[in-house]
Amino acid sequence: MDELRKFVAPELIFGPGALDSVGSYARQFAAEKVLLVTDEGVLGAGWAHKVATSLEKEGLTTEIYSNVSPNPRDHEVMAGAETFLKTGCDLMVAVGGGSPIDCAKGIGIVSSNEQHILEFEGVDRVSIPGPPLICVPTTAGSAADISQFSIICDSRRRIKIAIISKSVVPDLSLIDPGTTTTLTKALTAETGMDALVHAMEAYVSNASSPITDINAIKAVSLIREHLESALNHPLDMAHRSAMMLASLLAGLAFSNASLGLVHAMAHSLGGRFDLSHGESNAILLEPVVDFNFDHARERYGDLALAMGLEPFRDPQETRQALLETLTSFRKRVGITTRLSGLGISKEELPTLAGFAMTDPCIVTNPVMPTKKEIEEIYAKAF
Repeated sequence: MDELRKFVAPELIFGPGALDSVGSYARQFAAEKVLLVTDEGVLGAGWAHKVATSLEKEGLTTEIYSNVSPNPRDHEVMAGAETFLKTGCDLMVAVGGGSPIDCAKGIGIVSSNEQHILEFEGVDRVSIPGPPLICVPTTAGSAADISQFSIICDSRRRIKIAIISKSVVPDLSLIDPGTTTTLTKALTAETGMDALVHAMEAYVSNASSPITDINAIKAVSLIREHLESALNHPLDMAHRSAMMLASLLAGLAFSNASLGLVHAMAHSLGGRFDLSHGESNAILLEPVVDFNFDHARERYGDLALAMGLEPFRDPQETRQALLETLTSFRKRVGITTRLSGLGISKEELPTLAGFAMTDPCIVTNPVMPTKKEIEEIYAKAF
C-alpha cells in the first residue's frame, strides 16, 4: 500500500444507447472529418453504419476504413494511416472488437510520428500522441477501448508485437452492451474467456495493486455468473450488460497491472498461426495456472473463491479444484479444441516458446519461466 501507483483510463460512457451519442461527442473534439475504423463483420452487423449516421447528423464527414483482419497486420495499419492523412481526417472512431481498435491505435501512432508501426514495439516508445480516438466496442472481451496496449502482427516475422503506452489510451469509450447482441455464440465465448484471462492474469501479476485487484476479482465473478447465460440467452440485456461490465473491469485491471504468461504464449500462437486470441487464451489458461500456482498460492486462492469454490485448507486441493473448475467452465462455454486440433505440430514448440520469451507480458508473470518450461506448458495444451 505504500508504493506509488499509476492508473490510466479513458473517459467512459457505459450503458444502453451509449453508441447513439458518438456524433455529439465527436463534435466536442472540433472534428470535421472522421476516419471510421472497423471490419467487415461489424459492417455486416450494422453497427458501423449506425455510428456513421450519428456522425453525419452532427455534420461530420466520414471516411470508412475496414481493411482490418482479425489479427491486424502492420501493412493494414500503414494503409490506414495513409488513408487518414490523404483524406484530411482529424479524428478517428473505432467500431468493433480488439482488432479494429488496435488497428486504429496503430494508425494514430503512425499518423502523428511518421514512422513504421513496428518501430514502436515495447513500452513507452510513442513520443507524439495520435489524433483523438473514440472507441465503440462491440465485444465483451478485448477491452482495447480502455487499455494502453495495442497488439499488431509483424507479417514478415509472423509474430505479434505489443505497443504499450499511455499515448494509446483512447480519449473516450462509448460502451453500449447492445452492440454485443449480434455476436455469434463462438465469439461471445472466445471474447468472454479473453476477459476472464485478463482478470486472472492481472490479479496474479507482480505489478498488481489494490486498485487493479478490486476490478479483477469482480470481473472474474461476473464472468462466472453471466457468460454461460449470455451464450444461451443472447438477447437478454441483463447478461450482456454484466459481461460488458466484466470486460470493462478486467480491462481496467490488466491495462494497469499488465498480464502474464498466458498472453505471452497466446500472442506467439496468434502471430505465427493467425489463431483466435480468445480461444488461444482459453486453451492455455489451465496449464499456465498449474505452472504458476505455487508462486502465487494466496492469489489463486482468491480467484478460486471468485470462481465459486469453497475455501480449502490445503493449497494443493485449491490448485486441483481450480484447474477442474476452469476446465469445466471452458468446456461448458463451448471451447473444447486443443492445440493439436488447430493443426499445430509439436515441432513448432521451440519456435513458439522463443517468441513467448520476448513478449512484454511475460515480465509481470508471477514467476519467470525458462524456454524449456514454456515448451512443456504448450505440450500440456495438446
